[in-house]
Amino acid sequence: KVCSFLKQCFGNLVVRYHYSRYAIEYYHSMQALIFAVDEINSDPDLLPNITLGYHIYDTCITVRRSAQGALWMLSGGQEITLNYHCHQEAPLAVTKRNNINFICLSTTSKQISYFASSPVLNNRDQFPSFFRTIPSDEFQMRGLAELVSSFDWTWVGLLANDDDYGQFGMQMVKQEVIIAGGCFAFIENILTGLPNRNAPHLAQVIRESSAKVVLVISPDSDFVIVLEELIRQNATGTIWVGSEAWANSALLSDERFQQVLVGAVGFSIHGGQLPKFTKYLKSLHPFKDSHDSFVREFWEEAFLCKWLNQKNATELTNNGTIHACTGKENTESLVVEELHRSSLNVYTAVYAMAQALHNLHQCTPGIGPFLNGSCANISSLRPWQLLHYVKNVNFKTKDGGQVSFDATGNPPAVYDVVNWRASVGGKMDQIVVGSYDLNSANGKTLNVERDSIIWSNRDTQVPISKCSPSCLSGFRKVILPGKPLCCYECARCPQGQISNITDAAECNPCSWDTWPNLQQDRCLPRPTEFLSYGDPLGYSLAAISVFSSLIPLGVLGVFIYHKKTPIVRANNYSLSCLLLLSLFLCFLCSLGFIGYPQPEKCLLRQVAFGMVFALCISCVLAKTITVVIAFNATKPGSRLRKWTGIRVSYGVILLWSPFAFWCMLGYLGLLASISFIVAFLARHLPDSFNEAKLITFSMLAFLSVWVSFIPAYLSARGMYTVAMEVFAILSSSWALVISIFVPKCFIVLFKPNMNSREHLMGKDKNKK
Repeated sequence: KVCSFLKQCFGNLVVRYHYSRYAIEYYHSMQALIFAVDEINSDPDLLPNITLGYHIYDTCITVRRSAQGALWMLSGGQEITLNYHCHQEAPLAVTKRNNINFICLSTTSKQISYFASSPVLNNRDQFPSFFRTIPSDEFQMRGLAELVSSFDWTWVGLLANDDDYGQFGMQMVKQEVIIAGGCFAFIENILTGLPNRNAPHLAQVIRESSAKVVLVISPDSDFVIVLEELIRQNATGTIWVGSEAWANSALLSDERFQQVLVGAVGFSIHGGQLPKFTKYLKSLHPFKDSHDSFVREFWEEAFLCKWLNQKNATELTNNGTIHACTGKENTESLVVEELHRSSLNVYTAVYAMAQALHNLHQCTPGIGPFLNGSCANISSLRPWQLLHYVKNVNFKTKDGGQVSFDATGNPPAVYDVVNWRASVGGKMDQIVVGSYDLNSANGKTLNVERDSIIWSNRDTQVPISKCSPSCLSGFRKVILPGKPLCCYECARCPQGQISNITDAAECNPCSWDTWPNLQQDRCLPRPTEFLSYGDPLGYSLAAISVFSSLIPLGVLGVFIYHKKTPIVRANNYSLSCLLLLSLFLCFLCSLGFIGYPQPEKCLLRQVAFGMVFALCISCVLAKTITVVIAFNATKPGSRLRKWTGIRVSYGVILLWSPFAFWCMLGYLGLLASISFIVAFLARHLPDSFNEAKLITFSMLAFLSVWVSFIPAYLSARGMYTVAMEVFAILSSSWALVISIFVPKCFIVLFKPNMNSREHLMGKDKNKK
């Protein structure tokens, strides 16, 4: 039965404010229900010996009509009787469109909606018997946010209705976009309570905003008013992202909206092919289907003609653009979309109910799902019995789609991504360019053919919508105080650091063996530069090192040959030999700094340098302390007499040498400073040959060399840093050899008359 009042709404669907038209897409939805029922009734295998019927009610996009239809279904008959069930016919299952009928939803009537997408309906405590063939808005809003992020749009505007649909969508999209790193230039409401929907203000905000992308969560009946205002203000150049409530709208596909909407993208109800239904629509005819009170209006809309009557006969005669309908129009030329969307959802909802009834009818007593394995009687079934079977529906439609319901009554979430393009006929077409499928086989929910999208400027290049230009490689983002995170400035990376991605939040330092290029977008291997034996500087220093190492050996030979002489004995023969050997090694350790710097070699040369020089300076300190003790021990009653001998010398060496391995130059400087201070204080000791004066000079030279080495080393570059260190080693070693041993060798070799005990004690007669 098609209720008589339906024509009042369906035939003149009022798009509030200033639009009135015949909604052909809703007529297709109604015909999809009729077609599905007829097809099921003609199938001998699905419901044998059972005939389905239908009641069709329309909400007329008003709460009053929606509530009235719900109460009619619950009460039965043409009169509404609250709290009474007056049906005298077969049991009623419901296929519904809108989000409003909570009266029906809170009852035990089974309802499978093809258009109610409100997330509130997921509440199984409040709506235990509600199912739908359209996904919940929760999935859609997440998908829209992912779509925005996939195009790298980080600066977008957001328009939403001030009703439940718009506000829930606004909160969900806002949350998901921010999580993905995006920001909103503005968030505005379309005020459904105002005749103009606050369109002038919205148009001004859009025109003044720097955002090139605006996401709209609104039905076409409200958004169309905003579009009219944008056209009036000539506000073009915006990329629109639409929710399913308008992304496939026939109302907005009119030619006059091309300048604003061409290039838009959005989510549309998933479409599928129904070849038999398409053929059925083309077979509709006013003369054959005279019982259909809407078919004549459908004919007028499809063929752009008018049926003659007494009221419009004169008008049609004088109007050359509109011709009279004859009924002989060519139905084969009738343009019917191959992809059915809302009609497919209606078709699927009817088949889901039929499949549940089929499973109920096929129940075998004894193994049924109810008490003691009982089955339900299809002629007198109870609502809760049918509910069991609806919950467990799982089948494939004729176009290959899977139909099932999850725990909250939702189907598998699938949407089509559509792109609005101008067609030859002047209107706009919505071309499928991708999909959003939570159950995708490859695990990728959003799949978009980016190259297939044609944007508002008729280009295939994705438009840019950012608050600030992207920071190139070599730069980093600097957030501006008081601005959203998407608004920033670009700053060059600090010296020694790089960034190799666009919009880098931080720069990263290069590894120790690399350094940044001039653009600071990648690290380059450092060129290997070392002091080679083949370089003039390298072989010159190597030759000096080898020659210098022979000098301590020569001095050692002299000391060994003349070890019985007073001057050698007076200067602690054993300690002097150890000092000469350490100086020999000091000269040779400089060779470790020349040549290719392998890791093992680099480690070994530093260890060798530190240990050998620590031994050398420790020997000097031991000699200094020995001199002080020796001279003070000669005083009558001195307690230092027992500390004379080699024990003190070796004790100082053993105490100070191991620690030097860890402290290197700092420790060497400490030893040298102590030796210098002690020797300086002992310079006035009574002796013709006071070694303390020589040690003082040698330590002064040693410290001068290494203090000068620090700034010279830091200012040098490349192989010259190594050359500076080699030069410092050689210079400080020569300072010790010349200051301490050259005067002794001169006396031993060239002044033998001074190599006597009397001369050393200051008792030489000639001197007197």
